[in-house]
Amino acid sequence: MMSRHPGVGRDPATLKKKEITGAVCMFKKILIANRGEIACRVAATARRLGIRTVAVYSQADAQSQHVAMCDESVLIGPAPAKESYLRIDRIIAAARDTGTEAIHPGYGFLSENEEFAAACETNGMVFIGPPASAIRAMGSKSAAKALMEQANVPLVPGYHGERQEADFLREQADAIGYPVLLKASAGGGGKGMRIVERSEDFAAALASCQREAINSFGDDRVLVEKYLQRPRHIEIQVFADTQGNCVYLFERDCSVQRRHQKVLEEAPAPGMTEERRQAMGEAAVNAARAVDYVGAGTVEFIANQDGSFYFMEMNTRLQVEHPVTELITGTDLVEWQLRVAAGEPLPMQQQDLRIDGHAIEARIYAENPEKGFLPSTGSLLHLRLPDAVAFAHGEVRIDAAVRQGDAITPHYDPMIAKLIVHGDDRAQALARMRQSLQAMEIVGPATNVAFLERLITTPAFTDAELDTGLIERHHALLFPPTEPVPVETVALWLAKLAMPDTTSHDPWDSPQGWRLNGNYHRQLRFDCDDQAFEVVLDYRRDGWRMAYQSQETILTRIAIDQTSVSLSIEGRRISGRVVRVDDRFHVFWQGQHRILSWSDPMAHAGEHESEGGRLTAPMPGKIVQLMVAEGASVEKGTPLLIMEAMKMEHTISAPAKGKVEALNYAVGDQVAEGAQLLSFTPEAS
Repeated sequence: MMSRHPGVGRDPATLKKKEITGAVCMFKKILIANRGEIACRVAATARRLGIRTVAVYSQADAQSQHVAMCDESVLIGPAPAKESYLRIDRIIAAARDTGTEAIHPGYGFLSENEEFAAACETNGMVFIGPPASAIRAMGSKSAAKALMEQANVPLVPGYHGERQEADFLREQADAIGYPVLLKASAGGGGKGMRIVERSEDFAAALASCQREAINSFGDDRVLVEKYLQRPRHIEIQVFADTQGNCVYLFERDCSVQRRHQKVLEEAPAPGMTEERRQAMGEAAVNAARAVDYVGAGTVEFIANQDGSFYFMEMNTRLQVEHPVTELITGTDLVEWQLRVAAGEPLPMQQQDLRIDGHAIEARIYAENPEKGFLPSTGSLLHLRLPDAVAFAHGEVRIDAAVRQGDAITPHYDPMIAKLIVHGDDRAQALARMRQSLQAMEIVGPATNVAFLERLITTPAFTDAELDTGLIERHHALLFPPTEPVPVETVALWLAKLAMPDTTSHDPWDSPQGWRLNGNYHRQLRFDCDDQAFEVVLDYRRDGWRMAYQSQETILTRIAIDQTSVSLSIEGRRISGRVVRVDDRFHVFWQGQHRILSWSDPMAHAGEHESEGGRLTAPMPGKIVQLMVAEGASVEKGTPLLIMEAMKMEHTISAPAKGKVEALNYAVGDQVAEGAQLLSFTPEAS
């Protein structure tokens, strides 16, 4: 699950001895109040330290990896998080029933919930995190900004007060000047955030922001800030113990985002000077000391290109991107959390910390970048991740909690894994990231793997010209026109198509077109990326002759071992992997993933008839708002309804000018992917 890279200034032999001797005075059993990769991450460190673990799980996670990794497990409710992972009473009961000494909250869910931290203390259990008072002080973005203002920490111009009337907030936005950013006061993870460009758009954006905030955090309060142009998102990892020690473990650049959610993170931040690093680090430590902080925390800053920076918020928990800090400092931050929670002092002081090399993390999501990054669901029919074991010194690390056959459901965040690489410098780390992305194979839900490879090779990213608008600004480069299917991909597909899983010595059973006299001529058609292609294959005594895209190619020496395919094409040997799912062939070759399907015109005849009157759900979700009535006449682009899936809102708009004939669902209804949401008649042109 995790490989470590020893850091400069820390002797691995000394570290190992300290870990073994220190484990005696730590906890004997902890409960992990979370799921997914962070639960697996905590369990791995706990096992190394000799600490027993208890998993909690919902009905949807009964067979999950985090349950299998822990020593004990307790069912706490149905799939929806509000009925399971957000139920404080059930988690406390599970901890009490299993004799747990401490509870690790992970990130998300209850990790920044002061009521949960207080409940742990009330029930005689250690909350592996900051005290409830610190969570309370930093849990509200508005209150935290007021606190930082008193401490003379620079703030972005905005309104951070308690008044929440819509008209009043709009007046504040008008006074600040557009564009402004609406942010959920209790938010995080990019949820409950909206950029508003014009005053007339404010009311709708506010309502949407508040709905998402109440659903994600149970709190619909928002703050309004000036939206800075081309800012960088830089955060400082801080750590404090109960003896009054507090350090910063340097910075992470998290500027590359989509939908206000991080996609790539790296440490250290490119272009960071020592003076600026120290200034930001000391500001972060001062912020932590202001609330008597204990444990792991992250102070987030928004920074201008000129080097000036402003406090945004403090996350009172471990961050998703903590592995990049671990790899450049040679630390295990979960171990630090456990030691500090057990009353031990920090393992290192500020003067002991050093930066070793460069680390980059990519979040592998089940989502479709070409469709606005819509979440994707489904079973992981084939899963092949880069082999971290092959890298002896921890250059590549995979944090994941899924296995082949597991399902990505609409109930939780669609992250499949975190891919983290380390190099002596940024260039080496980038090369390893690209190599690792090319080695990744996922069949089932749509993923962002190909998008990530394009992203890290975009000149702006390779040159470290970073800001939060990088993806939008370089949209044309990141979403290029679809390239033709390479002849090598077609050849690998044909080989898999023609070769059976079992072999026969009967020449009449040969898939290679053997004939008693003469050659065999075959014409095949396939679809790829909504385009139809044709290939002609001649089975000859000396191999196959393939005619494709006005090019003839000789194929020989075909070998197949399960999903691996190798062949000689015009004397040049190539290898790839082909995974067949019904009539769809997933071909992986040189980092490309292309899906080739049989093309049968008769099978699809009439399939698209009358589709002009249908609007379907792009993913499984819940209807949260109907914005038109039956019989309404609308213009093209008019919002018709809003769906919520995976805690994010998605607006369904009119594809053309026309009339809404019928609404098939009501607010609160759950709908399946592809469900017909309403009947719509376009106006005759």
